[in-house]
Amino acid sequence: MEKNTLAQDTELLTEIAVAYYQDEITQEEIARKFGISRIKVGRLLKRAKEEGIVEINVRYHPVFSTRLEQQLLDRFPQLQRALIALDHQDGEEQRRQVAALVSAHLAQNLKENTVVAVGQGRNVAAVADHPGAVPMRNCHFICGIGGTHRPGDAINADHISRRLAKKFGGFSETLYAPAYVENRALKEAFMQNGTIKETLDRARKADIALVGIGDMNENSYMVKLGWFTPHEIIDASVNQGVTGDVAGYDFFNAQGQHVDTVMNDRVIGLSIDELRKIPCVIAIASENTKAMALLGALRTGAIDMVATSAQNIRTILSMTQ
Repeated sequence: MEKNTLAQDTELLTEIAVAYYQDEITQEEIARKFGISRIKVGRLLKRAKEEGIVEINVRYHPVFSTRLEQQLLDRFPQLQRALIALDHQDGEEQRRQVAALVSAHLAQNLKENTVVAVGQGRNVAAVADHPGAVPMRNCHFICGIGGTHRPGDAINADHISRRLAKKFGGFSETLYAPAYVENRALKEAFMQNGTIKETLDRARKADIALVGIGDMNENSYMVKLGWFTPHEIIDASVNQGVTGDVAGYDFFNAQGQHVDTVMNDRVIGLSIDELRKIPCVIAIASENTKAMALLGALRTGAIDMVATSAQNIRTILSMTQ
């Protein structure tokens, strides 16, 4: 009896979902057809999404972003593309939508034996974790920055690289070095290691790089990891004019100029100068707090593609009029 009731319930949810999402019948019309209230129709549609009967995917549509993208390309001629997601109030959903655009771009453009240098952070991780079938390619994913000290951290470059390799095919190469060291001398010692040097040499010759863009936030991922103190972040921002960083380090101001801070030479990974030599560097930043950081990153000349929200693009355009 319970099984029959459950089957009938699922059948009702499916029928209502098809009527609303596929046949485009209004909720009022559905309510009349099934003899239920308009409010109950809304609740059933919500259940249909929660139970996986309905899956809503907001796909990139060229008509939506063509004008914004062209305006951005006019301001920054070095850019190849701008992947612009619809604005969403929920930060996690915004991140998923930006990741969906990057994932779709990679699915269309990755070729056999493509080499991809992989950065760290939530926005890069979201690309690896975005669901959906993609064509398998024999690609080489290489960590462009060392590892963090938190075991199992899903936004560690090595974990992201492995997930990308599993998703798109090919294999992942670990950079066997810590991402952060205490001083320049220790970093130089690591950089002399043959294994580390060989991996970074291969990453420098990548065809594509996926990097996150950071802003100067005292609650940032770098502070949480203990790489830098809140005081160091605030001092760099207030007293040195730093507006952001590429890939978790290599700090710049609003004009895109490198800023020498106490935080320099403490991270093992690809620098902005090395990223400039990679044919396609994709900078990913979903948060709407990062427009100023994105502007500085674009002005470095190291970024070839940007993936972000429409709001961030509009803000950048208003700041560069």
